[in-house]
Amino acid sequence: MPRQGPVKLTKRAVDALSVESGDTVVWDRDLPGFGIRVYASGRKVWCVQTRGPAGGPKRFALGRYGEMAPDEARRKAAAVIDRIKRGLDPEPPEPAPEPTVAELAERYMEAHVRVNCRPGTVEAFERLVRLYVVPELGDLRLSDVDRPQVLALHHKLRDKPYQANQAVTVLARMFRLAEAWGMTLPRRNPCRSVRRYRENRRERFLAPAEYRKLGDVLDDAEADGSVFPSAIAAIRLLLLTGCRRNEIVTLRWDDVDRTAGELHIRDGKTGHRRVPLTPAVEAVLERIPRIEGNPWVVTGQKAGGHLTNLDAVWLRLRERAGLHGVRIHDCRHSYASRALALGEGLPMIGRLLGHRKVTTTARYAHLARDTEKASAAKVGGSIGADLLPPRVGAG
Repeated sequence: MPRQGPVKLTKRAVDALSVESGDTVVWDRDLPGFGIRVYASGRKVWCVQTRGPAGGPKRFALGRYGEMAPDEARRKAAAVIDRIKRGLDPEPPEPAPEPTVAELAERYMEAHVRVNCRPGTVEAFERLVRLYVVPELGDLRLSDVDRPQVLALHHKLRDKPYQANQAVTVLARMFRLAEAWGMTLPRRNPCRSVRRYRENRRERFLAPAEYRKLGDVLDDAEADGSVFPSAIAAIRLLLLTGCRRNEIVTLRWDDVDRTAGELHIRDGKTGHRRVPLTPAVEAVLERIPRIEGNPWVVTGQKAGGHLTNLDAVWLRLRERAGLHGVRIHDCRHSYASRALALGEGLPMIGRLLGHRKVTTTARYAHLARDTEKASAAKVGGSIGADLLPPRVGAG
């Protein structure tokens, strides 16, 4: 077939094209750069040739005639020509496979939780993701996760209401960030409208006799050397300050301000706060040896580190004291309970415990009410002795 000028590349026109030897390209009359290469074997291939911003012609095969109709080839050619002229690859890259929940969880922990959260929060979220979220939903693509899957996860953990609710909360945050990161298309969060289980708060308050028993156990453990000394000091400080566990085990000697009579909690759950350095706390600190090169008050067994296994020590000591089921966090609740019994109000207790919200301290309101009743009975009884006539038969 002699070389010919551009023609309208319709089905009829392409069917009529042939070549006796070699191959030739016939260009379209209406779309510059769009053509079809005709081979002597009868094979015909749609093609494109145009120039990009960097100059020089670029050719690109679109597909075989017979497998791609003229109209489809023309539309694809227009798109390819446009991309080449803009300096792009002729075809957009294949979209990456949609991320799975496990991949989102990994990014959520690394890019968000570990960057923005405190160590205790990181540990708690990592446990929720590793034990509950990933085993149940990890293999699913993000678009495959909808409310029924979240409800199933929540229901499966119904015997652990706190963990069930927290797993849904963490998953909801993960999907909000997935949308912000462009990992999934905007849509309704699959965790919306999942009704949380009622959580029964476990609050245990040490009675005076239990304080004394625990004190004896701590003294005995210190005397016989059965417990790492800094762990005993840490538990005493928790009981005497009402601080959180991590606030004590991460306390540095530089945070002990004897001039101002304060402990500086620099990385507490509610931010920086000051805890009064009372004589009882001072007495505990005086008995803790300072180790050169170690900045921590509560040192660990590794050189230069702080204690990391206080929970395990607490479990052994509480069993010796007969305090079955008492958690280490109940030391903090017991501090609040004793403060109420001594007549301190809820606002003051909130400041002592470092609560940011009044509603957090309000959980102790029922204890405050009991204290009010006891005080009212004491005052009323005293006035009543003067005001009311003695009962008949009273000796």
